[in-house]
Amino acid sequence: MTDPAAATRSPVSAKTAAETDAVVVRARQLGKRVSLPSGPLTILEGVDFALRAGERVAIVGASGSGKSTLLSLLAGLDTPSDGDVELVGASLAGLDEDGRAKLRGECVGFVFQAFQLLPSLTALENAMLPLELRGERDARTPARAVLEAVGLGERLNHYPRQLSGGEQQRVALARAFVTRPQVLFADEPTGNLDTHTGEAVIDLLFRMNAESGTTLVLVTHDPALAARCDRTLHIDAGRLVAA
Repeated sequence: MTDPAAATRSPVSAKTAAETDAVVVRARQLGKRVSLPSGPLTILEGVDFALRAGERVAIVGASGSGKSTLLSLLAGLDTPSDGDVELVGASLAGLDEDGRAKLRGECVGFVFQAFQLLPSLTALENAMLPLELRGERDARTPARAVLEAVGLGERLNHYPRQLSGGEQQRVALARAFVTRPQVLFADEPTGNLDTHTGEAVIDLLFRMNAESGTTLVLVTHDPALAARCDRTLHIDAGRLVAA
């Protein structure tokens, strides 16, 4: 895939991967607890690992093991009870909510199970949104280019309700990659798709990821999908048991 956003990409304020010895995500003794009427519940405890630039890493584990919570902490969507996350060289503990949002906008892409497209926006407008939020002057040109790259050049003005599930997820992929993120977080990206459509979406995800050199962090229940990654992190009852 070409780099449709390269000409308009804003500088990343955090340290680059090269400045951090190519480590782009680092979890340091990460823990998460929540308070319940019955007492505190530990969701994650003592999770420690590092991911390098361009790695494709699967996070696997049983339902309720803490996989999605870990993804949220790594992306700065949630804050840990213990430990810290370094994302492209920036300590998330050292940033407030606005700082974390700015870092995500500059460095991170997301693909969710439920697509998370805005129903009132067309495919093109959904793909333009991350660039517009960053204040890019021309969001339309790179958004159009990346939608054409995922095979949706004839669907630019269609709304999500007018698209199939597979087409909606391809819009979500275009939206995730349009900013050329250093890290892409994907949470069960084929969970709402049939097997054939899911395989096509995953093939596209891995192709785009390889072409862009993005670090991929993928939460999945699918062993075959995890096997396509370079490394697998196994979470069991909130602990990292294999990496």
